[in-house]
Amino acid sequence: MTQHQSDERTVDPRAAAGDGAPQSESAAPAGNDPPADPLAELQAEREKAETYLRNWQRSAADFANYKRRVEQERSEAQRLANAALVINLLPVFDDLERAIASVDSHLAGLNWVQGIIQIHQKFWRLLEAMGLSEIPAEGLPFDPAQHEAVARQAGPEGQVLHVVQKGYNLGGKVLRPAMVIVGDGTSTEPQTNHTNQEHTNG
Repeated sequence: MTQHQSDERTVDPRAAAGDGAPQSESAAPAGNDPPADPLAELQAEREKAETYLRNWQRSAADFANYKRRVEQERSEAQRLANAALVINLLPVFDDLERAIASVDSHLAGLNWVQGIIQIHQKFWRLLEAMGLSEIPAEGLPFDPAQHEAVARQAGPEGQVLHVVQKGYNLGGKVLRPAMVIVGDGTSTEPQTNHTNQEHTNG
């Protein structure tokens, strides 16, 4: 075998495959992800934002409820403290009021009497500033929510005739009901029919 024949039989595999042949179009570069859908990304971000917004609104509502509850508890605690203080002061105020009511008219102009009256007025203004108000009673229909009947006398049925002890509201709620005497429905007018008949017959 000659040298020329040996050269013809030796074939380069790369030459047979074709070094310059173009690569297939379907082949993708290794290591590169396919492009993401921008609409899907936008929808996902919108859902995240809505979730964050709902969580924030829930937290804000919880904080508002907590703040309101704290304010209510603080207000109730203050009301109870005022009520305890006023309940302890009312007997002293009642005694002072009875003392003034029992002063003889001849002594009303004396300086010490006027001083006690002024103290009573200041005492009442202090109680008013704490939210105290008197429960109206005399001459009104009996109200079991505000009045406590201690006796019944001749008079219009269910009407408060006299106040034995004043009642008071504190902050719109009954602190102490008024102790009252209530009419029993019997007439207090004198029987004059018989007398009138005698005058008519005469």
